[in-house]
Amino acid sequence: MLEKILKRASWSDMVISAILIILGLFLAVNPGAVTTMLSVILGGIVIAIGAFKVIEYIQSGKQETYLLGVGAFFIVAGIVIMFATGIILTLFRIIIGAWIIYTGIMNLNTAAKWKDYQSRVWLATLIGAIATIIAGIFILVNSGVLMSTIGVLLIIYGTIDIVERFVFIRKIENYLK
Repeated sequence: MLEKILKRASWSDMVISAILIILGLFLAVNPGAVTTMLSVILGGIVIAIGAFKVIEYIQSGKQETYLLGVGAFFIVAGIVIMFATGIILTLFRIIIGAWIIYTGIMNLNTAAKWKDYQSRVWLATLIGAIATIIAGIFILVNSGVLMSTIGVLLIIYGTIDIVERFVFIRKIENYLK
């Protein structure tokens, strides 16, 4: 009985992993289209939440005026999410890239301190800091790199999970003993 439940759960996990691999492929190949699709879906959900708040306001006999404000805010935010995908992604990319560059600069400072203490790790820290700064700059100048990277990571995760689940299913009798 337990063996059947575990096998069924593993197969459903493998299906989810296969879906993640497909999503990862789409993200790696065409991140813009996936991002636009997700923005439209997310924007639609936010607009629906706003519409429900406006309906709540009307049903309250127009007593709870904050609901109208909340509803209007969600509707406007949903529209922005749906139609300003590029701006939102650009801002996100700039924030992530700037943070990575900042981290690299802080690591340069750490490398200098390691060198002052005559530690052997200063050179590795320096190389890592420079690589981090270059990665941050790369993210700033390449618009699709974040989503493509997430796509590749989803492909890797999904593949590893499917292999692990397949091995688990094949060895399940040994695990239950």
